[in-house]
Amino acid sequence: MSATYTPPRVWTWDKESGGQFANINRPVSGATHDNELPRGEHPFQLYSMGTPNGQKVSILFEELLAAGIAGAEYDAWLIQIGEGDQFGSGFVSINPNSKIPALLDCSGETPFRVFESGAILLHLAEKFGRFLPTGSAARAECLSWLMWQMGSAPMIGGGFGHFFAYAPEKFEYPINRFAMEAKRLLDVADKRLAESAYLAGDDYTVADIAAWPWIGRLALGQTYVGADEFLDTASYEHLNRWARTIADRPAVQRGVIVNRKGDGLLPERHSAADIDAVLRA
Repeated sequence: MSATYTPPRVWTWDKESGGQFANINRPVSGATHDNELPRGEHPFQLYSMGTPNGQKVSILFEELLAAGIAGAEYDAWLIQIGEGDQFGSGFVSINPNSKIPALLDCSGETPFRVFESGAILLHLAEKFGRFLPTGSAARAECLSWLMWQMGSAPMIGGGFGHFFAYAPEKFEYPINRFAMEAKRLLDVADKRLAESAYLAGDDYTVADIAAWPWIGRLALGQTYVGADEFLDTASYEHLNRWARTIADRPAVQRGVIVNRKGDGLLPERHSAADIDAVLRA
């Protein structure tokens, strides 16, 4: 940053300083407009976008369905965060923090909301008794790695990803600062995965489902253009083995295309046939 910049005594919002996100970032919460959310026929209504945080939930839904759990059927509705959909009154009512993903659980008599990706993963894993160990020690290990990912994502996304890929100008200090932290996190995962097949041990769990869209896809060069080379992600042998193993799972390949626009992607999902049609094309 400029060596001449001196922070003011009291910060004030400058709408012009937000770069490509200036139209959606603001220092206050709450709805900016009225907009009722659509609702489909399935027990779960997912309102999301296929960012790494959004992919976590659609991947888990597809894993549950692949495991034969018919009760995990869901409708996935696209929330276009670049257009401010997350500030509509309907969305704010199920996530007052205006971040994707958000879930409406309609499987019982009274629908209720679940927001924050980690909370949604934990809710679904507990509800269906899958991808979450039951033994005390194994459960604690899984939850520890799940929370590790939740705490790490801002360093990779809002930190490294923002300054490396999205900031209106390239600044050496923040890129170096967050590249260092991103590589430290990749090293944490690599060393753990040298000890076990998956983050929480021998079994694939919600910890892996949470972490893969962030560090797995980063390692495989599927996130920020050029980031894999910049961070030398190929040097993390065990992380790459884990990332490829998960990428090869059919349910992951199904879940990762949901709530995304473009060729080979699916903006909305209302049945397995929707994904089948995209994958066959």
